[in-house]
Amino acid sequence: MSKQRRVRLFRNGRNQAVRIPREFEFPGDEAIMHKEGDRLIIEPARPSSLLAVLNTLEPLDETFPEIDDRPPEETDL
Repeated sequence: MSKQRRVRLFRNGRNQAVRIPREFEFPGDEAIMHKEGDRLIIEPARPSSLLAVLNTLEPLDETFPEIDDRPPEETDL
């Protein structure tokens, strides 16, 4: 069963806003919001590009073996 918690709504200029409790925080600084009937659904925004996804990955700490990468043999077509 999912967690739930009562939160307060407040005004931020002309917008209504809600504070997201720490246990519900999303990574990053963007989210997707949509409405289903009376429900307001907020989901983490997925990275929008391959470069954005790659930037979220930790660097590999491995050494890779040397590969004998010779050019292909010439072929008569």
